[in-house]
Amino acid sequence: MGMTITEKILAAAAGHDKVKPGENIWVNADVLMTHDVCGPGTIGVFKREFGNDAKVWDKEGVVIIPDHYIFTEDKTCHRNVDTLREFVKEQELPYFYDPADETYSGVCHVTLPEKGHIRPGEVLFGTDSHTCTHGALGMFATGIGNTDAGFVMGTGKLLIKIPPTIKFVINGIFPKGVIAKDVILKIIGDIGVDGATYCAMEFAGTAIEALSVEERMTICNMAIEAGGKNGIIAPDAKTIEYVRSRTDKAFNCFHSDDDADYQAVYEYKAEEFVPVVALPFSPDNVKAAAAAGDVKLDRSYIGSCTGGKLTDFVFAAELLKGKKVCIDTYIVPSTVEVADALKKVSIDGKTLAEIFVEAGCLEPSLPSCAACLGGPVDTFGRCNNGEVCVSTTNRNFPGRMGSKDSKTILASPYTAAASAITACLTDPREYLK
Repeated sequence: MGMTITEKILAAAAGHDKVKPGENIWVNADVLMTHDVCGPGTIGVFKREFGNDAKVWDKEGVVIIPDHYIFTEDKTCHRNVDTLREFVKEQELPYFYDPADETYSGVCHVTLPEKGHIRPGEVLFGTDSHTCTHGALGMFATGIGNTDAGFVMGTGKLLIKIPPTIKFVINGIFPKGVIAKDVILKIIGDIGVDGATYCAMEFAGTAIEALSVEERMTICNMAIEAGGKNGIIAPDAKTIEYVRSRTDKAFNCFHSDDDADYQAVYEYKAEEFVPVVALPFSPDNVKAAAAAGDVKLDRSYIGSCTGGKLTDFVFAAELLKGKKVCIDTYIVPSTVEVADALKKVSIDGKTLAEIFVEAGCLEPSLPSCAACLGGPVDTFGRCNNGEVCVSTTNRNFPGRMGSKDSKTILASPYTAAASAITACLTDPREYLK
């Protein structure tokens, strides 16, 4: 019996020829990422367990990216960043994206691939559940807690139970108006938020192969919303071109064997997908956008690691060009690189930023996680009492984007843009004919 791509990566990282689901093995990490929310706690564990004078296992392997609560007056948030800054100085770490200077980048899950920290065949541990994003580039990437992260910081290793793999095969061509967010919401709606608990979610098929790297990131990003240990897509020419444009470090590509053993295999026809939304208060409360037109909205939010990449804004601008929104519409680029691109990338002679402003959207914000995780009261885009927001983010739990009395509806950039025009949930195909 052969191995899946996830099993192959973990076997290589452990120095084993073969592994199987359920085995516990010590895995060598290539990259440890932490940010301003979990970084201070991780550092605290590291110092408690290894000593105040201890050094991290590998300076090149630790990447620290403040991104969650950055543009705020909240003193506690500032203190967290100060803690990171002091640790980076003590340890002489080369990869710190400081909000106080030109190194600042923005959201960790978009920064990591942009800056060349993501490579096929490697192992990434991150103190953020959406670390599974990076399986889109053919690596094993998973979120861990502060205690595990502190241990990895000191040893470069972590004890991992090999997850079984569930394979999702999508063949064919997606209809116009259906993009990656619709795909992953449909899958989560089908299997439930616990349908892939502690499983690798492997995505394959001609429809997946046709997606861009950023669209693949959207799909893997939300594997955790089905309980997945990791999401993963086998690397191909697109992957290699993307990675090579960002780093010259060597890497190995792994692919699942034809006779690999899967816990389950789900097969889909791409042509049967439609634009969907996830209604409050769970990512698996999925409904076709066309059947949810009675839901009235107060705002639209386009941003986050899931929906704030350049590709996401191209989709939104494509739909909004020449039209007007009638509710507050927030444009939140995930990184500085994406923010710069909004001013350079154009559609029919208009830059993306110009299209958004002319459509009546709020001026694009400074790049960060912003309202995706709620944040302090002065967080850009934070939802207020009673507001209903259609959002390209990844979670719609009570209070996720601010007030516990607000409601978040998950949708694609197309759907969030179309709904901003009508002030109710709208199938974007009405504007893409």
